Amino acid sequence: MKKIIILSLFGLMFCAACEDLDIPPKGIVTDNDLLSNESGMEIYMARMYSNMPFEEFKYGAWRGFNNSWLVSIGVEGTGEALHRNDICKAFTGESEPYWGSAFTLLRDANHLLETLPEYRDEFQEATYNHFLGEAYFVRAFVFYALAKRYGGAPLVTKVIEYPAEKDQLEVSRASEEETWDQILADFDKAAELLKPESLKRGYANKFVALAWKSEAMLYAGSVAKYNETVTGKLTGFGQKNGVRVIGFAADRWETASKKYFAEAYKAARTVMTEGGYSLYMKKWSATDREAQYQNMVDMFSDLTSTENILVKEYEYPTSTHGFDGYNLPYIFSSPLSSGTCPSLDFLELFEGFPRYPNGTIKVTTGNSNTEGYYELYDTPLKFFENAEPRLRANVIFPGDLFRNREIEIRAGVYTGALPINPLFNNYSYANAGTLYQHLDIAKTTPPTLYLSSNYGNDQTIVTLTDGSKMNAAGANGPVYGFGETCITGLYGRKWLNPDPSALEGEAKSAQPFILMRYAEVLLNAAEAAVELALAGEPSPTGDDMLQVATDAIKAIQERAGATQLAAKLASDLNSRDIVRKERRKELAFEYKTLWDLRRWRVQHDEGRDGFWGETRDKSIFSSSSRYRFRGLYPFYSTQAKKYFFDARFQWVAQWTFEYNPVDYYFAIPNDEVTKSPLIDQQPNR
Repeated sequence: MKKIIILSLFGLMFCAACEDLDIPPKGIVTDNDLLSNESGMEIYMARMYSNMPFEEFKYGAWRGFNNSWLVSIGVEGTGEALHRNDICKAFTGESEPYWGSAFTLLRDANHLLETLPEYRDEFQEATYNHFLGEAYFVRAFVFYALAKRYGGAPLVTKVIEYPAEKDQLEVSRASEEETWDQILADFDKAAELLKPESLKRGYANKFVALAWKSEAMLYAGSVAKYNETVTGKLTGFGQKNGVRVIGFAADRWETASKKYFAEAYKAARTVMTEGGYSLYMKKWSATDREAQYQNMVDMFSDLTSTENILVKEYEYPTSTHGFDGYNLPYIFSSPLSSGTCPSLDFLELFEGFPRYPNGTIKVTTGNSNTEGYYELYDTPLKFFENAEPRLRANVIFPGDLFRNREIEIRAGVYTGALPINPLFNNYSYANAGTLYQHLDIAKTTPPTLYLSSNYGNDQTIVTLTDGSKMNAAGANGPVYGFGETCITGLYGRKWLNPDPSALEGEAKSAQPFILMRYAEVLLNAAEAAVELALAGEPSPTGDDMLQVATDAIKAIQERAGATQLAAKLASDLNSRDIVRKERRKELAFEYKTLWDLRRWRVQHDEGRDGFWGETRDKSIFSSSSRYRFRGLYPFYSTQAKKYFFDARFQWVAQWTFEYNPVDYYFAIPNDEVTKSPLIDQQPNR
């Protein structure tokens, strides 16, 4: 009897357990909860977009995504800017590789594509298609992020169920060409399914997909073509799978390049003709350079801008970033400063400055830095009075106003006689290590060149001829040995909040980041058009594509306050470089240049002639494998009561950059290579 009772109790417990297993656990969100209604889909979309590999304020080119510390833009060996510490290095990899996290987001996109059809009847057809289009856009974007870093990627286009047999869990890398073809197909499908307007700001729509397609295909076309310009050609096979994981076959690169450039052009043209976007010109005036400058400052914070295509928004205090906290001028230090200091080399891309015969900015009366005497200016800002308004929107000049305060930048005080000879007799790359501190005029007692080594108790105060006092380094430096000041003589302005009442400090900024804007689409169309013309290809849309390219560049130049093209672009390298240079100027500090230099294959020594988007004497900034950038340093002359400038290599932190052809593809994370029977390290590494 006891046995019967015990067995009966076990039976009751077993039945109860079976019943409990049929009840969904509390707190678990199911597909039915999310995919059967628009409210649930909003949650699903939010999850995907929160994990998108957008390169904005939470990205650091050295660290990678989800970075919230020391965010500085343009310091990755692009020549745009320099920085005080070790995040200032050539863009050869990310310390937190994107490889692993990419596949989590791919799973979300693939799950939506596979499962949403089960709930098709719950949505209107256009809405249902739009959600599918979002998934294709996300998948295309992730594959694009992988391809521009690694070349061929594992094309995971379906959900891989886990647990499963090991051979079912592993996906081999596809060839680079297959990867770009998949990106093309997914962007096309996204554009086909997405509505013309986003369901929510910051999400995709038809024209967002086409704009990103134009960028991705421009990258693909460039890689296919310019890999061929690298000595030995930049291509290779995976040892484990025998697939051409980087580069293109000898009989494929030319055809592939033409195809991708054509697709880039078609996508950009559709955005141009159907998207309804336009260049931001709310405050622009053809006759007022101040208005042109202010117009370009305002457009980076105006969420109503007709130029915005895709924007990452922030909101204080729930969603913030730290760009101001790390990049404001020293007088606003909160807690750091001076994270983005534009280079003189970047400045030289722009109009409005006197030049030496070799094209570099002129600061003396002679034909080079070592000839003649220094030109003198009543104020530092006088030197910049004819500069492009667009440059002033990118860069805080010495003596300019920011947040209603004059930004005093000074490298030192000179008390010697007039006229003033050049401080150095050698301004070459080889002599970059010779600093102002090494000059005899800085070491004598008393010196005739006063410099400061720090702020605080050991700052150098100079008594002027009228008895007044002057800090040798000025309020913002640069100060040798103290990296939180203006290390190049210039400050970055783009993205900084200009509001004097804005909060200062870490994680207190909320300005938006424009991920894609109409100006880039115009530049994409122009570059693709010239590349197609160079290849002898007709317009893929039947229009005069070189005229389209010319009009696009002229429109951007007009808005920028720059001199417009005098002649139509042609099918030649000069026209290609005109477009490249304009792109470098317009999209600076937007995480575009670091990828452009990679796809153009101009960052290694043999290709470095095209580094600036124009022909320059690379010996000015480069050795055989390394390169470095220059600053523009204002000094005050006590005898003249005026300022002069010295143009030389950055002297506060002696950064040099090195880049080799192998760096055009990031290394695969070693742990992925070790554990996988299919994934191996990049060829030649």
